[in-house]
Amino acid sequence: MSQASFPNARTRDTFVSPIVESRRWLQGLNLPPEMPLLNLSQAAPADPPPEGLRRAIAEAALTDDSSHLYGAVLGRDELRAALANKMNRHYAADLCAAEVAITSGCNQAFAATIAALCGEGDEVILPTPWYFNHKMWLDMQGVVTTPLPVGGAMLPCPKAAAELITPRTRAIVLVTPNNPCGVEYPDGLVRRFYDLARAHGIALILDETYRDFDSRDGPPHTLFQDPNWSDTLIHLYSFSKAYRLTGHRLGAIAAHPDHLFEMEKFLDTVAICPAQLGQTGALWGLQNLDAWLAGERQELLNRRAAIEAGFAPLATRGWQLLGCGAYFAYVAHPFDIPAEDLAKRLVHEAGLLMLPGTMFTPEGDPAGTRQFRIAFANVDTGGIKTLFDRLSNWTP
Repeated sequence: MSQASFPNARTRDTFVSPIVESRRWLQGLNLPPEMPLLNLSQAAPADPPPEGLRRAIAEAALTDDSSHLYGAVLGRDELRAALANKMNRHYAADLCAAEVAITSGCNQAFAATIAALCGEGDEVILPTPWYFNHKMWLDMQGVVTTPLPVGGAMLPCPKAAAELITPRTRAIVLVTPNNPCGVEYPDGLVRRFYDLARAHGIALILDETYRDFDSRDGPPHTLFQDPNWSDTLIHLYSFSKAYRLTGHRLGAIAAHPDHLFEMEKFLDTVAICPAQLGQTGALWGLQNLDAWLAGERQELLNRRAAIEAGFAPLATRGWQLLGCGAYFAYVAHPFDIPAEDLAKRLVHEAGLLMLPGTMFTPEGDPAGTRQFRIAFANVDTGGIKTLFDRLSNWTP
């Protein structure tokens, strides 16, 4: 293998995906039967979609020949229109189908957005702890990540962000409800970032992958009610979490049609079109699963409540609950051990797989060595009690 041509320095120099890395910790794992592994690492539903949605996909596979052909790069017209209508109800907005595109997952939505916005050496402000795939993609595109440390409430500060803006800054990225911290960003905070981005002529990229599990009733923010929202806002979404369509890879972008025109060039070269059968499932979900999705949201809110109510025994031992919501709890541990080392020990000694904060923070950030992300998407209230029991009884 020629070292001059392979690997590319950008892929070599970014980190390995934390999900991939943490799975390696399980190699050779041999836990006692009374302590099965509790996997709290990945923020994705493990169960399949509801039967009705699966039947819709199966029927399309058998009877809709177009399901097996290339489709529109920006997604099926009927799905774009249905998602626009859903967003209008959710945000009290007035979007049209031309302002919505379907992508092969929300990660691809982010990648297409960056491709359309940024060139070599441009900068993007990313609150830290960050969603690791955002940082990885910026690294691989030669875009400079400008970290914005969050405050004690795990909320980013617009004033601090303003001080980081340079002539090379192209965007600020926010994720709400947040991954990895779980916190829901208040409307007023999101608005201040929107106003900041507009004042500087840069984009606000707002990733709301977990919006369906927000605890608030009514619109979580009012940005879409601004008639000029698309001059500044680029909105990202995922069907994976709402309808358990992770394997079908479906995400979405809401943006100005001129921005989507540029993103289309990127999308055409990497996937040509989103998966047709997945789009059929997403459309059926939008049309039929509102009540079911409300039940899914309530279940996640119940788990959040169980974490908040049951955290007291850990608090007495020095653990801190820094944030909680959507699929996540974000915690600080009390031990004089780096979080990455502690994470590996907890797998073997307590049967717990959690991701350390070092996977969500810049290299050398001392905060990351004290923190963990707990993903409870696939752990019911009984599993949450087991988590707390094991952590309470574990000592280094």
